[in-house]
Amino acid sequence: MNLTIGDKVFLKMPLPFLKTSDPMPMLRPSELVSLEELGVVVGLRPVDIVEVRFRRGTFLIPIENLLLEPKKQG
Repeated sequence: MNLTIGDKVFLKMPLPFLKTSDPMPMLRPSELVSLEELGVVVGLRPVDIVEVRFRRGTFLIPIENLLLEPKKQG
């Protein structure tokens, strides 16, 4: 999957933890982001890692754990 900055994504499955994208990353509980919550891609990192901003923070998430929001017709 090819993502670009500004794409809207969902988590594909619950993750065991979330890693913040802060200068000094921290592990946070996965309950901070639900599977229904829409996030926005704000950065692309090497090795298929994506920075995604959700309501409760910005996290580093492997691209294989994300689903792209379907484009609306019309």
